[in-house]
Amino acid sequence: MITKRIIPCLDVKDGRVVKGINFKGLGDVASPVELAEYYSDAGADELVFYDITASAEGRRLFTDVLTRTASKVFIPLTVGGGINTVEDFDRVLKCGADKVSVNSGAIRDPSLVERAAARYGSQCVVLSADVARVDGGFRVFARGGREDTGMEAISWIRGCVERGAGEVVVNSIDTDGVKRGFDLELLGAVCECVNVPVIASGGAGSVEHFIELFEKLPGVDAGLAASVFHFGEIKINELKAEMAARGIPARLQSAKE
Repeated sequence: MITKRIIPCLDVKDGRVVKGINFKGLGDVASPVELAEYYSDAGADELVFYDITASAEGRRLFTDVLTRTASKVFIPLTVGGGINTVEDFDRVLKCGADKVSVNSGAIRDPSLVERAAARYGSQCVVLSADVARVDGGFRVFARGGREDTGMEAISWIRGCVERGAGEVVVNSIDTDGVKRGFDLELLGAVCECVNVPVIASGGAGSVEHFIELFEKLPGVDAGLAASVFHFGEIKINELKAEMAARGIPARLQSAKE
């Protein structure tokens, strides 16, 4: 049985890890280099690094801090932020990323997903979808959750997977940082429409929220969170031990004290 992955997320702004609520009110947390090293040793299955203001500021992702962060990581590293061209994929991969996450760049040019998958393989292309409820439906947001594209989210995600995205990170703006549980309705809708790994992001506040996620939505492959890991509210090794005790497959052997 395939193990469920636990993935900490580093939201990076001006070279520092930050965290807010509903994509707003960002506060300083720590150095991404130090946190990456910690999580690599703490039993995390993968790590996500987002330069969260690159798209909004119309610039390329900062590669110096990424290179230093990647040098400390010995688990798969997914990187996103300001990815607008195939050349951006190449630049980030050369800095040490294993997979590249694309969001606003794919909204501006949907063919980017197809072209990147053709060059690097679908396993390298991760669609990161920022989604919120608008007028009773799910909408895709761009520029770090700042801009409502007007596009229906589920069909958009399905189309990107058909173009070659090999994985989908579903970021629920409605539940982001609220710590009341993952957006099961949204995640369930995505799982029904794609046949690639789905990563749940936004809303984790307790170990029980991860248990609920994997028990109610067995089609979800991974749970992603930020502040609950950054501030020690959930210890990754303890979370995975509880998952295993509840019959949810988890990788336990690599966690260090």
